[in-house]
Amino acid sequence: MTTQTQTPATVAAKTPSQASTAAPAQPKGKDGRGATTVDDGVVAKIAGIAIQEIDGVHALGGGAARALGTLREKVGQKDLTQGVSVEVGQTQVAVDVTLVVEYPHPLQDVADRARDAVYTAIEDLVGMEVTEVNITITDIHVPSDDAEEDADQEPRVA
Repeated sequence: MTTQTQTPATVAAKTPSQASTAAPAQPKGKDGRGATTVDDGVVAKIAGIAIQEIDGVHALGGGAARALGTLREKVGQKDLTQGVSVEVGQTQVAVDVTLVVEYPHPLQDVADRARDAVYTAIEDLVGMEVTEVNITITDIHVPSDDAEEDADQEPRVA
């Protein structure tokens, strides 16, 4: 018969390097009943919806993305993640946004309000910390350009 002089707790305390090589435990949520995983696309869609509600934002995405988005809208689909790229970690999110601003809205003001909207939406709805929101303004939309294009077209009916 052998007598155990060390408990499992004292062995683990003496060999921390062995304990750290074990597989990390999966998070079990706040109450221990299971984990919740939020897909990157969901976070991007929430950010896209939040930005589209900002006064002064004309469109999301660069030139090619907007052209493809126009085609999608003509067939009845709208991509709410257009122009939004996210990086989702375990507890944090980083967001990159490309947008077009309506003239004559102040660019920095629109960017600040868009950034605040993304922070609020993701932190409130997803429950994750937003580490940064980078905004790239690729164009200015001048409403008079739309009016000139419409005037050049021939009427469809006589």
